[in-house]
Amino acid sequence: MLNSTTSGRFRWRIVALLFIATTINYVDRQVLSFTMTDEVFRKEMLDLAPDATLTKEATDRFKILYGDVDAAFKFAYAIGFLIAGWLIDRIGTKRGFSIGIIVWSFAGVLTAFVGNIAGLRWARALLGLGEAANFPSSIKTVSEWFPRRERSFANGLFNAGANVGIILTALAVPYLIIQFGWRSSFLVTGALGFGLLILWWLTYSKPEQNTKLSADELAYIRSDEEKVVPMKVSWGRLLGYKQTWAFAVGKFMADPIWWFYMSWLPDFFNSNDALDQKLDLKSFGIPFLIIYVVSDAGSIFFGWLTTQFMNLGWSANRARKTTMLICALCVVPIFFAAQTSSLTVAIALIAVATAAHQGWSANMYTFASDLFPKNVVASVTGIGGMFGAVGGILLALLAGRIITAFGYLPMFIIASCAYLIALGIIHLILPKLEPIKSEELIQETAA
Repeated sequence: MLNSTTSGRFRWRIVALLFIATTINYVDRQVLSFTMTDEVFRKEMLDLAPDATLTKEATDRFKILYGDVDAAFKFAYAIGFLIAGWLIDRIGTKRGFSIGIIVWSFAGVLTAFVGNIAGLRWARALLGLGEAANFPSSIKTVSEWFPRRERSFANGLFNAGANVGIILTALAVPYLIIQFGWRSSFLVTGALGFGLLILWWLTYSKPEQNTKLSADELAYIRSDEEKVVPMKVSWGRLLGYKQTWAFAVGKFMADPIWWFYMSWLPDFFNSNDALDQKLDLKSFGIPFLIIYVVSDAGSIFFGWLTTQFMNLGWSANRARKTTMLICALCVVPIFFAAQTSSLTVAIALIAVATAAHQGWSANMYTFASDLFPKNVVASVTGIGGMFGAVGGILLALLAGRIITAFGYLPMFIIASCAYLIALGIIHLILPKLEPIKSEELIQETAA
């Protein structure tokens, strides 16, 4: 039997490509959360004169409007997930992802030309529509290029690009804003996607079509002997499986927390009066570097941990759920971040929580490729992502209002509980991770 050390390593280059794509994807979506701390940007979005005073009432109004803009992004992202999953399963990963990259890159550049909240809302909605293609494309690519035993690790590796994207944004965007104004941040970051489009189109192919892939490595990739269903499967049929709902619940409960971190952490560090030291555009870099380097390590470590458990002979069910339980427990202490006066303690608690989320996410994405045949993985990922975005919409609509009324503590309490509740519901729905066999889909179609 072939093993990973003798079969070749070309497939890891594909993970590197997905890592780059995810990094750029997150750079483009993260820009706004740092830009929103800039006074010039806030005044322009509120139609205030440049020399006007930004009062507390105006700041609170901006936060509520910012929450609504964030909800618009997530609403389009939810729709985009369904469209992207459906499109990728039908026209292929290469073309489907290319369309997504074009849409989100155009939207990123377009944001540099908006002049008010209404324009910002539409630009962010278009960005969400395009960015939704990233994860269905990546998960489907991993299912095509990796045997089941390596998928959680591969997912953890490319998913780490999310954290690198946030780190690069925290380091580069404040500099761009200070030196060239807030519009430059959207122009520069939006242009990155067009470079990604060229790289993706020239590099990606299916394993069977890649001339650089050895026969041994192709055989290793196909060692699961997974039969592909030569048919189209509707969303309605996929929603009839409890496996789909288990995946959807995990996304619905956990994704909004990650969205909250992305959208509001810069403001938390910038406006939280309880902290002994506040951050601004000149000082975001190092703290966010620490948070998301730790988060990157969590994405890779928890993906690796599941693989190690399975190498010890554990079932996929036991290995994935044990790892997800560890991740859920690591998030629980985060509520204290809103109560401590120590910036260092707050950064440490948030870093551990974001690392645990990324570990959770790496294992959740593996659910789709573990439980469903390859030709419906993008559709299932799209359904789950849509549910995650819907949860994000609900939390985004409430976040600004909760924060202005009660501060950040209620939001961190929600974060601390969400993962344990999600895992409990997942286990009730799916006590064992039983994959859907291709034959079952074929029989249902025949019937």
